[in-house]
Amino acid sequence: MDHGPDQAPARSVVAIESTIPDDGMRFVTASMFALVAVCATAQAAELAYPDRPVRMMVPFPPGGANDIVARLVAQKLSERWGKPVVIDNRAGAGGNIGTEVGARANADGYTLTIGSTSTYCTNVVLDSKLPFDPRRDFAPISLIVTAPNVMVVHPSVPAASVAEFIKYAKAHPQRLNFSSFGDGSSSHLVGEMFKSAASVAMQHVPYKGGGPALAAVMGGEVQVTFSNLSVALPQVKGGKVKGIAVTSIRRAIALPELPTIAESGLPGFEAIASVGIMAPSATPRARVMRVNHDVHAVVGESAMRDQFISRGLEIALSTPEEFARYIRTEIDRWSKVVRDSGIRVQ
Repeated sequence: MDHGPDQAPARSVVAIESTIPDDGMRFVTASMFALVAVCATAQAAELAYPDRPVRMMVPFPPGGANDIVARLVAQKLSERWGKPVVIDNRAGAGGNIGTEVGARANADGYTLTIGSTSTYCTNVVLDSKLPFDPRRDFAPISLIVTAPNVMVVHPSVPAASVAEFIKYAKAHPQRLNFSSFGDGSSSHLVGEMFKSAASVAMQHVPYKGGGPALAAVMGGEVQVTFSNLSVALPQVKGGKVKGIAVTSIRRAIALPELPTIAESGLPGFEAIASVGIMAPSATPRARVMRVNHDVHAVVGESAMRDQFISRGLEIALSTPEEFARYIRTEIDRWSKVVRDSGIRVQ
């Protein structure tokens, strides 16, 4: 008998079913329904996320670049999600205290950590006993912004350029102090890089964050710092500190009149800070991608872009994979800097 095309699939199904015992068929059917139920439950959970407040760990005190980025992003995510995104500042140990809290949190997407060049790149290079490894203990979600550091001095320092500062520093050996936002922080490493490149002697004074480190220069406690541009920009424009140069290879969009250190007599000098967002390493991929999508959406708004640019920050959104590669590359780069310059954390 000739069966039409619509009948052939049905005959195949019957043939397959006939080879499975009744108990087996009931098992297969139950398993299929269970799988569908699990998938539906997971999908519903992602659609419902977040259904309670989300904590955003910031491993530095208020006022620094990490804190600025965190608060801008948290506000917009709160509006988008309809749930509070609560900033949790945990300063100390160059960002390691708050970062470890973030690494050890439940991997459910309800604790996110704002990271920086210090916490996901340089600290692991400088401290072999670090209680976490950014490559192992975090799921990178996205880079958010990059920014150069800016070399600023107290107004009393008689130098308006890198060359003048170097001349002054050599004439006053061991009398100049530079602040950073913690031992092993990016501002500490940039300061040590500058000392090595310029062959000058300065004493490092660590503070608990970018805000306090800059305040120390404003108050005359120290003479110079290599601050995140986002933190120092208002004070440079307001004349509270004197901007000398930026650490990027190109001039900063927010301060185009300020030269780079590289073009000021130290060719090849380059150091760029970055800020990104991460979750504990076991966070489900679907949740990582959900946060990645929503961070991209809020940071991509024109008003948000203007907010960042006005603070000296440049948008640098990425995929989780791109962020992971960036972390590995920067760790390799800073490892070389530490070896070549002999930097040690006291």
